Amino acid sequence: MRKTVILLSSLALVMSSCVSKKKYAELEQQYQDTKGNLQKTTLEKQQLEAKFAKIEKRVENYNEKINSLKDYNASLEEENSVKLDMIGNTAVISNSMKEKMRATLKNVDPAELANAKTLKDSMDVAIAYNLKKSINTSDLENSDDVNIDIDQTVVMISVSDKLLFNTASYKVKKKAYKLIEQLANVINSEPSMDVMIEGHTDSRTINNAVVQDNWDLSVKRATSIVRLLEKKYKVESNRLIAAGRGSSVPLVENSTAKNRARNRRTRIVILPNLDKFFGLMAEEQTLNP
Repeated sequence: MRKTVILLSSLALVMSSCVSKKKYAELEQQYQDTKGNLQKTTLEKQQLEAKFAKIEKRVENYNEKINSLKDYNASLEEENSVKLDMIGNTAVISNSMKEKMRATLKNVDPAELANAKTLKDSMDVAIAYNLKKSINTSDLENSDDVNIDIDQTVVMISVSDKLLFNTASYKVKKKAYKLIEQLANVINSEPSMDVMIEGHTDSRTINNAVVQDNWDLSVKRATSIVRLLEKKYKVESNRLIAAGRGSSVPLVENSTAKNRARNRRTRIVILPNLDKFFGLMAEEQTLNP
């Protein structure tokens, strides 16, 4: 009996040992399968990361190209805004300034604008409009004797001598200071403007204790205006030119008293930097609609 029990115990132990090996083999297989799946997943993850990195790089390249195109477009716009066109033979106009000029021309009397056949004509009309708006002569004595003309974008303001001087004198009248101050404000508003003051007389000769002849009188009158602009109204001296033309450039024949009165004048010649000039006027129109 005892032998039988021992035999059964041994058999049970052997059977138990066989089941454990089978489970171990199963677990081992599961482990290997899991390890294989993990390796496969890791590899797939690495592949996906590599693909994602390529996609990110492509997106980065596209963004760089887009930004480059934006920069190029901005550069083209900037270049286009400063491209210049000739006005006559003496001046240039940029596209950005054309826009400002068009804005000004919307305010011009259509009858005046109808006579502008060319770009230069339009420029002249616009400058004349802005200057006339800046120089208010309505409250001045003899204000009709102030004329503004434009030629090749050079501004010429002609003032009759009866507004500025007494007969045969080069001392500026006090009543003329308001006009000269308005002229100074326009000149000072744009530092790039150069200004020439020209004195003109009629053909009648003059000779006294202080004036030798018409040349002398015309120069002295121009110098008197220049001194006022410089000393009283703070226009920089290096921007001012005093010139006397005597009776050499009459507007009309000196055949009548009326014609001689027209020829006695002071002319203020201004050559503005057009871009800055219209920029200034645009700002003023915004501030004072």
